[in-house]
Amino acid sequence: MTPHQGADSRLPAAFLQPGVSSFADFLSDQAPELLPARRTLPQGSAGDLAPHGTTIVAATFPGGVVMAGDRRATMGNIIAQRDIEKVFPADEFSAVGIAGTAGIAVEMVRLFQVELEHYEKIEGSTLSMDGKANRLAALIRSNLGMAMQGLAVVPLFAGFDMEAGIGRIFSYDVTGGRYEETAFHSVGSGSLFARGSLKKLYREDLSAEQCVEAVIQALYDAADDDSATGGPDLTRRIFPVVQLITAEGGRRLLDDDVAAIADRVIAGRMTRPDGPAAPLTTGGSAS
Repeated sequence: MTPHQGADSRLPAAFLQPGVSSFADFLSDQAPELLPARRTLPQGSAGDLAPHGTTIVAATFPGGVVMAGDRRATMGNIIAQRDIEKVFPADEFSAVGIAGTAGIAVEMVRLFQVELEHYEKIEGSTLSMDGKANRLAALIRSNLGMAMQGLAVVPLFAGFDMEAGIGRIFSYDVTGGRYEETAFHSVGSGSLFARGSLKKLYREDLSAEQCVEAVIQALYDAADDDSATGGPDLTRRIFPVVQLITAEGGRRLLDDDVAAIADRVIAGRMTRPDGPAAPLTTGGSAS
């Protein structure tokens, strides 16, 4: 290699200097065209031109948190994909579920994953749960221009807080507003029905397996009333993606394990189509 060739093959100076702990900020300075929010769009609403992910559910239990998502993506009144994955590990102790414009949401998740890994390499430690939630809020805020043109991304973020020793859930709006949720939450077109289901099924003392069954029941109820949410597909054996996060880390439940729970839920619906009834307790007899 000649000296001239060696000089040409060197990385730019910016890559060799100590930088900030935010990979998104570094990318914004060096290659802003790679950021999803920096792309030029035609005038008008583009929301109907891209597939959309729908319902994501998360719930805490003593020792951790569960996040699950249905597998359907829609484009207007058309089912664009039957087996899309909407729940991804963000790092070892957290996960993010996507609702909204699927393509941009997946790009945002990948950028968020790199953001957390970059911070850990630069700082030598992991971000706190609040720090992770704030970084995701900043990425959502940077997408506001595209959201105003119909390409919105509204994720759900959950993880195990190592300092507090509990599972935590964060929701967002399209402006990047961050809100911590208590016990359970859902986003997407079927979220209203999923939250209504969990209001009746959720208990603070649920085991991990019971919590998984509760969120699957909630997704079933969402699919029962929302056409954009996909229920368990028995013929194709397509079932929700479920991520379980505890102090030992996060793991995706095996499809066979989720299928066994889904089969049990569906069997119960054969005799009670509206799902299990919550116990009714009263403080005294009616007068």
